Amino acid sequence: MSTGNKRQIKPKDIEAPHKPAEPPKHVIKALQAISAGEATEHQQKKALQWIINDASRAYEPAFYPGEDGRRNTDFALGRAFVGQQIIGLLKINLLALTGEEND
Repeated sequence: MSTGNKRQIKPKDIEAPHKPAEPPKHVIKALQAISAGEATEHQQKKALQWIINDASRAYEPAFYPGEDGRRNTDFALGRAFVGQQIIGLLKINLLALTGEEND
């Protein structure tokens, strides 16, 4: 067996979970428009995408090995829980659950 084609796999650099997500300006504007009740459909979607994918990191693994692993893992799991709650609420069929239509 040849060893010439083996390549070493290096772990991906993962930001510490306690580091705040840095939203781009358009997301800040979208969140402010939502708060004011004036957001367009596009702004609402962009803000929700940012909350789920960047602020909560709902789809990223939450395990952190090493010296600060437990603290970082706990923090990441708490952060991801928020995004996972939102994702779950978006998928609920209110008609099947309560007999009421979605508004």
